[in-house]
Amino acid sequence: MVFGDPAEYNAYASLVDAFHEAHPDIRVELLHIPSQQEYRTRLVTEFAGGSPPDITLMNYRRYANFAANNLLEPLGPYLEESEIIQPEDFYEGPMESFTWQGTLMCLPQNISSLVVYYNQDLFDAAGLAYPADDWTWDDFVATAVALTKDNDGDGIMDQYGLGVEPTLFRLAPFIWQNNAPIVDDQFRPNRLTLTRPPSLEAFQWFVDLYQVHGVTPGRVEEASQDSESRFIAGTTAMYLNSRRGTPTYREIQGFTWDIAPLPQNKTAAGILHSDAYCLSATTENKDAAWTFIEYANSVAGQTVVAASGRTVPSLIAVAESPAFLEPDLPPARNRVFIDTIPDLQRVPVISTWQEVERTADQEVERAFYGDISVQEAATLMFQRTEEYFIIATFADSPQ
Repeated sequence: MVFGDPAEYNAYASLVDAFHEAHPDIRVELLHIPSQQEYRTRLVTEFAGGSPPDITLMNYRRYANFAANNLLEPLGPYLEESEIIQPEDFYEGPMESFTWQGTLMCLPQNISSLVVYYNQDLFDAAGLAYPADDWTWDDFVATAVALTKDNDGDGIMDQYGLGVEPTLFRLAPFIWQNNAPIVDDQFRPNRLTLTRPPSLEAFQWFVDLYQVHGVTPGRVEEASQDSESRFIAGTTAMYLNSRRGTPTYREIQGFTWDIAPLPQNKTAAGILHSDAYCLSATTENKDAAWTFIEYANSVAGQTVVAASGRTVPSLIAVAESPAFLEPDLPPARNRVFIDTIPDLQRVPVISTWQEVERTADQEVERAFYGDISVQEAATLMFQRTEEYFIIATFADSPQ
């Protein structure tokens, strides 16, 4: 079972077709859930009901709850016996992120970072140079301001410089760029730490994108047309997203686009985006399911999905190959995804992180749109999420 829009679905459909050619004795049924929210709901419901799909695609921020409840079959032992792929073939970050209590639980298929997708035509029209690899927060803000326009003078913006979701996950890399933490301990976190001065400073900078500089749509405008749709329509110049948006953006006909790394402040930092194939502990088809997972994460399998644009391959050999780096379709600067891997950080892997993020997101949004101050938001985030860290401390302890 996988999630994503039609362009993403096509990538997995192609993978299944290729697998059937290589393994005609095994049949794979592909279940596709377009909405991420519905997908997460289905996962919880079907695992709780004891009838989950054999294989599910999970993000590293969300698999821990299933691992803590012994609902996943560890894949480390399977990988150790594989004659096709080995642990050292993969980038280290995703492999560590899907390692639970010393055991690899799921096999990561991708390693993406948050990047700046930008409309080259709008940059050209404004006479602006394309983003440099080492651009700063000041450069970023100045560019977004220059690309925010009220073309007809009616007081309503016709074009925005930036689109970004006001969430903890989008805020986190900017906090790290300010040499600040989001939690007190990466591996055994007890609390969010956005009340600390360096974290609060980055939080304020993030909020000021809307409140001071006005380079993003307001709450009502975002609700009427989200920033991703605005980017696709050519009315938002820059949009922050991971690699998963690429297949959809490749269907854009009205303008040329490319990508740039995130801007830097005191240091360079990005945030890991990674999904993995996970095997249900209750499936009766473990060997067949592993054969598919193994194929999907072999050079042949990852090359198929890489051709769709959906992923930055987790296999080093495929990520460094022309299949990923030299496609005939955008982005032209695919190398950005590879070159920024050393700067990637990740959020903690705990069973209640989904609840932490969901609660924190409410306060980030309120601060972003001016309902409360960043100090109030940071304090509320600490107070409202404290119980989830306590729960994880006990739930995630080795049994």
